[in-house]
Amino acid sequence: MLSSTPSAIARSSLEEMLESLRRRGEEEKPKDLPPALPARPTSRARLPSARRSLPNNYRIGGDHVVTESECSSPNNFNAMEESKKKDGDTGHKRKGNFGIKKMKQDMESPYIATPKVNARETSSETSVSASTVSVSAAKIRELDCDDNIAYYIRKKLRVWCRQPGGQWGLGQIQSTSEEEAFVSLSNGDVMKVARSEILPANPDILEGVDDLIQLSYLNEPSVLHNLQFRYSQEIIYSKAGPILIALNPFKDVQIYGNDYVSGYRQKLIDSPHVFAMADVAFNEMMRDEVNQSIIISGESGSGKTETAKFAMQYLAALGGGSCGIENEVLQTNSILEAFGNAKTSRNDNSSRFGKLIEIHFSIMGKICGAKIQTFLLEKSRVVQLASGERSYHIFYQLCAGSSPDLKERLNLKAANEYKYLNQSDCMTIDGVDDAKRFNKLMKALDVVRICKEDQELVFKMVAAVIWLGNISFKVTDNDNHIEVVDDEALNSAARLMGCSSQELKVTLSTRKIQAGKDTIAKRLTLWQATDTRDGLAKFIYASLFDWLIEQVNKSLAVGKRCTGRSISILDIYGFESFQKNSFEQFCINYANERLQQHFNRHLFKLEQDDYELDGVDWTRVDFEDNQVCLDLFEKKPLGLISLLDEESNFPKATDQTFANKLRQHLKANPCFKGERGRAFRVCHYAGEVLYDTNGFLEKNRDPLPSDSIQLLSSCSCQLLQLFSKMLDQSQKQSNSSHIGALGSQKQSDSEFCPEHYIMCCGVLEVVRISRAGYPTRMTHQEFSRRYGFLLSEANVTQDPLSISVSVLQQFNVPPEMYQVGYTKLYLRTGQIGALEDRRKFLMRGILGIQMCFRAYLARRIFGELKNGAITLQSFIRGEIVRKKYNAMVKSSVRIASEKLKQTQAVTQLQSVIRGWLVRKRSSGMHRLKKDSKSAKYKRKSRSPTIQDDKKLFLVFQDVSNEDIQNLPLVLAELQTRVLKAEASLEQKEEENIALREQLKQFETRWIEYEMKMKAMEQMWQKQMASLQMSLSAARRSLSVENSGVRHDAMSPRNYDSEDAASMESRTPSGTGSTPIKIPTNPEVGGGREANGTLDAVSNLMKEFEQRKQNFDDDAKALLEVRSSGHSPNKNPNEELRNLRHKFEGWKKEYKCRLREAKARLQRSGSPEPEISCRKWWGKISSRGL
Repeated sequence: MLSSTPSAIARSSLEEMLESLRRRGEEEKPKDLPPALPARPTSRARLPSARRSLPNNYRIGGDHVVTESECSSPNNFNAMEESKKKDGDTGHKRKGNFGIKKMKQDMESPYIATPKVNARETSSETSVSASTVSVSAAKIRELDCDDNIAYYIRKKLRVWCRQPGGQWGLGQIQSTSEEEAFVSLSNGDVMKVARSEILPANPDILEGVDDLIQLSYLNEPSVLHNLQFRYSQEIIYSKAGPILIALNPFKDVQIYGNDYVSGYRQKLIDSPHVFAMADVAFNEMMRDEVNQSIIISGESGSGKTETAKFAMQYLAALGGGSCGIENEVLQTNSILEAFGNAKTSRNDNSSRFGKLIEIHFSIMGKICGAKIQTFLLEKSRVVQLASGERSYHIFYQLCAGSSPDLKERLNLKAANEYKYLNQSDCMTIDGVDDAKRFNKLMKALDVVRICKEDQELVFKMVAAVIWLGNISFKVTDNDNHIEVVDDEALNSAARLMGCSSQELKVTLSTRKIQAGKDTIAKRLTLWQATDTRDGLAKFIYASLFDWLIEQVNKSLAVGKRCTGRSISILDIYGFESFQKNSFEQFCINYANERLQQHFNRHLFKLEQDDYELDGVDWTRVDFEDNQVCLDLFEKKPLGLISLLDEESNFPKATDQTFANKLRQHLKANPCFKGERGRAFRVCHYAGEVLYDTNGFLEKNRDPLPSDSIQLLSSCSCQLLQLFSKMLDQSQKQSNSSHIGALGSQKQSDSEFCPEHYIMCCGVLEVVRISRAGYPTRMTHQEFSRRYGFLLSEANVTQDPLSISVSVLQQFNVPPEMYQVGYTKLYLRTGQIGALEDRRKFLMRGILGIQMCFRAYLARRIFGELKNGAITLQSFIRGEIVRKKYNAMVKSSVRIASEKLKQTQAVTQLQSVIRGWLVRKRSSGMHRLKKDSKSAKYKRKSRSPTIQDDKKLFLVFQDVSNEDIQNLPLVLAELQTRVLKAEASLEQKEEENIALREQLKQFETRWIEYEMKMKAMEQMWQKQMASLQMSLSAARRSLSVENSGVRHDAMSPRNYDSEDAASMESRTPSGTGSTPIKIPTNPEVGGGREANGTLDAVSNLMKEFEQRKQNFDDDAKALLEVRSSGHSPNKNPNEELRNLRHKFEGWKKEYKCRLREAKARLQRSGSPEPEISCRKWWGKISSRGL
């Protein structure tokens, strides 16, 4: 499988896209469908049926020129028909045909701009009088001679001829002989060329036209000369009908400013431009409510990445401006370029990955989100560079532009001190400041809302990659075994990765092999260690790139704002052909081959099928079809991809065996050429490429050793742990991922998205097809519904076909500018624009009338509503005032009555208190009188003094006054006690609530522990069953080979049944198992015991995983020994018996330890404390309630 993602098993998004294109091409083949409308019905608005064809003498076939006299003879005409049939039958298999309309020249066509260029104009044949036909035939005969080789040789016009160096030269014919001609070139040289190699040149008036379909002659030198002429004037954009042709200026051209954006937005500029292409896609999306796509194709270094950036710039300007989500979409370019672009031999900023950017728009045309898909990242560039090239920009930008604090934390040095970067002797790019680019990257990361902590992790991983490249090895023996040099590079890489230097050293220098209970560390050779180090670096960088794209997509997520309106921009790195082409170029060129096939189907095959199915009058134009080359790649089971996958599955396969298999099975394919050694050639649509199979199998497998995966999972760095988990999930879910990929392909097949092409190379056939075809097509129903109201006649038949033709006649569209099919109307380039302008003009008038009428209605309705509102408001306001007055009266009465009641209550209270005081005083006086009488009696007996009586009276008087004064203090003290009691009650309630929450937490923890134990027991049962099946398989395979040992062959079944029984007894049932209870209110000692029990369970799980891996490895080793047959020192049966005894002994021991752990859990979770706690809680809750 061709995949360069971290998961070598899962299908890449590029494969999904290519498969989608292939399926769409198969589904869009012409089918015998009945026409939607009757075949060409008669109608007053229907033009008379006339077949417009080229004259019979207009044919140039090889060296033979067919003249009118030859065509006038019936015999010659029959001979011509036979020769046409032969030519059609013996045509090259890679040639396809594309339908175009047959046309004749007409000097009186209103679409002729200048009389001097009538040779390139088209017209239609009219069926009127015979004199008109004869005049037209004379004109046709004269004009057709312009395309005749004999004519422009006889007239000594300007021609193109190929010079010995392969270049085209412009000159004028001086003289001719039988098969040769002498041409005087523009530099004064006279050159003798064959007449068959002479091509006509366009007149000077057509030099530099912006639309190539305006050229009279569409041969290769004419098209190239026109593009070169415009390029010399710094005009890099041209067009071929609906297709934009862009040339790379290799310098800054000032044609992308805000004034240009405004000009194309307001239709003030109509010259070809990427802004114009993006504007067309945006307008069609908003008008038709259909998703659009812009496909940018071309060779490497043709400027595709910059063109995509300018298209995004214009869409962002249309969708809102330079703030918000629009700015985030634009800032993603800086991130993608820093981490995915590099300097190559052809381009200083070459995209080394493919991307598809989906920009979503709201109903109002504002950008509401975006999504980026990437594929085929060139991972090998991280560790290996060609001369004069650089690795990814981020490495150099980080070394040049990071702050001193960041450099100190990452221990960064200059870029030329890292081996991954200095191996190509190219550290800088002319005119590019890496430090400024790094500051721009930091701002972009802030704009897309990637936090500083994540940015620190990203830069730490980048620094770890280049430090890994500086780790060196030292050969220690004659077997080329190595040990890692303990230097700054090792320590820095280990610190950045979050592991110890010893762990990293062991991973890079050894490979662990399990043998029974023992783990053997096999020392690696220098080549193996270097490959392990480079593989680890490539995996970290590729995973970092995918993670970064995922974070950007989260920031640009559409979410609920998705409206179904989007524009997708596809930018995949173009066709590549270097001196040495490896697996990366193989994948890139295959993707471009599939994209070219999709382009061919869109422009050539599907157009032809549509014309044939709809009965359009057309002739055929040859074009190159790359289906044979695609079959070479995709055919099963004998295609390049199938053979590569098949060879990758063989452990002993090499790149040489792969090359031999290719030569053996593919030598009959015309696009394949086998070479000596490990090389082979493929004839692509863009040329022949020589591939070297060195490294094909290893790169296709893209393995990562298990030791490296374990190292990443044990690192303290969060990103590395995440990368290792993602790799494990992708390996485990390969089958489901494959099914999901197929589902996504079916979904993408069901959707159709209109496409807009920007070609950066390969324009000759595009120009021919765009000139001859009908790029605009609409069904009769759609055309009549959109433009039918433009008709001035009211008595036109109301069928869609008649309405469509009547509209075209009313606006004087020449018949050669459109074709009427059974179900659709076909228009040439530019015709729909005139109708659309007229429609917009009338729509503006209609909208103006509607605006005035609606304003009148609105004003009239508003006046009526205003008068009614005023009347209604007067009644409502009066009613409100009356209600307020009545409410005020009632409230005043209620207040007065309440005040009266309060006064009466106060008076009554005062009377009660005063009576109580009076009664208290009277009782005091009464007691005083009694005391006075007793005092008199005592005085008589004791003769008391007058002073004693006075003191006694004062005492009684003071007592009564103190009681009266202390009454408020007593009341205040009682109120204080009440408040304290209420506060105490609230505190108790809060404690009650806290205890309830604590109880719930304990119950939740109890449930979690119980579920974990059940899950662990189920997992143990499954894994033990898997172990037993592996051992049984090994025993059965050995027993089949050694037929003499039948007694041992029967033992695995008994052993399996015994193990199954033991596993069933060990597995808890749904009702019989005793759940583990965790006490809700454990003491300190109980908590320590529970923690110890959990640690014991964790240790048991780790031991089980380790033992399972050990037994799996031993079983696999026994199988390999039996399959290879080389075991001079080992008896497989004896080894299997030993393995069984080891397993039985460990199983019994593990059972006992498992039961002990379970018993400890049950003791630590006994229900008695829980019952007592619940009883205590019940008391508290009942007391609180």
